[in-house]
Amino acid sequence: MKLGLFIAIAGIIILLGNLGVFGFLGRVLWPLLILIPGLLLHVLFFSRRAPAAVLIPAGFLTVSGLVLGFCNTWGWGFMAHLWPLLLLGVAAGLYEYSLYSRARTGGLTTAAVILGLLSLVLFIFSLMGTGALYLLGAVLIAAGIWLMAGRRKTGSRRKWNGGW
Repeated sequence: MKLGLFIAIAGIIILLGNLGVFGFLGRVLWPLLILIPGLLLHVLFFSRRAPAAVLIPAGFLTVSGLVLGFCNTWGWGFMAHLWPLLLLGVAAGLYEYSLYSRARTGGLTTAAVILGLLSLVLFIFSLMGTGALYLLGAVLIAAGIWLMAGRRKTGSRRKWNGGW
């Protein structure tokens, strides 16, 4: 009964939207369809009505809704620089889950922090422009040379010299 009512209301909204009655929703407020479920999942968890696993999509949906709302309001040209923040949404959801989950998730916390840092580094590089790609290439070359030559232990016969 409730599902049928929900589907009928969704159909009416879509039909009226195509007729122009709710046209502004499709152009202006659609990021709220992503943001509001993320916020509701947070409310469900913090009111103790949902398990900690809902925090993973909650973090992603909340950050994505904010980024898409920003771009929808001030122009989609910003997405050329803001796209790494979508990775930050995944990192936020994973970090929240690892923080509030009863299970020991130390590796998940580490993965969330690494993904968050990667997102911020990519965001900074996207703000710097194409010159950042040259800088990234130079850093990777230097890191590779350091790993190949700088970490060699004298007298060690192991193939990879202990690795990382």
